[in-house]
Amino acid sequence: MSEITKRALEASLKNLLLQKPLNKITINDIAEDCGINRMTFYYHFKDIYDLVEWSCEEDAARALAGKKTYETWQQGLLQIFEAVQNNKPFILNVYRCVSREQVENYLYRLTYDLLEGVVEEQAQGMSVRVEDKAYIATLYKYMFVGLMLDWIKSDMKESPQKMVKQLEQVIHGSINAALQRLRTDKP
Repeated sequence: MSEITKRALEASLKNLLLQKPLNKITINDIAEDCGINRMTFYYHFKDIYDLVEWSCEEDAARALAGKKTYETWQQGLLQIFEAVQNNKPFILNVYRCVSREQVENYLYRLTYDLLEGVVEEQAQGMSVRVEDKAYIATLYKYMFVGLMLDWIKSDMKESPQKMVKQLEQVIHGSINAALQRLRTDKP
């Protein structure tokens, strides 16, 4: 029942964001739209921003499910772009009303999770220090998030498919090449 209520609160928030900016929405607005009382909201979330963060994490988890390998990272990234695009009013509203740093931190966690799996898979059979693998994932994280933030700022005009295809063409094989250079067991 708890998950159903959380999803209902998320749907109410997204519905309200089609009508007004995030900073003008109150917990009363969400509770009224959802048909619950304020205390039910507080049972699940500490404030509206907690609901926003939960909603973003849920969307991301669905987008990345099973897409954390070298063969599927492009699909995972494409699904992140598509999830953002499918929630355009929500994302743009949150981006404009919440501090840019919060949006960046969310995207950093999301993309690092994707990239960490890819780097680990590519490092199989190699002796590479944990901190070097983390460094590679972090570099790519900044690149991916930078592209996504620019795309969001430009009102998501570019096709996600085109962006992911271009990115794949540019970085194809570069994770493995970086890992090879950082091996501690070089032949």
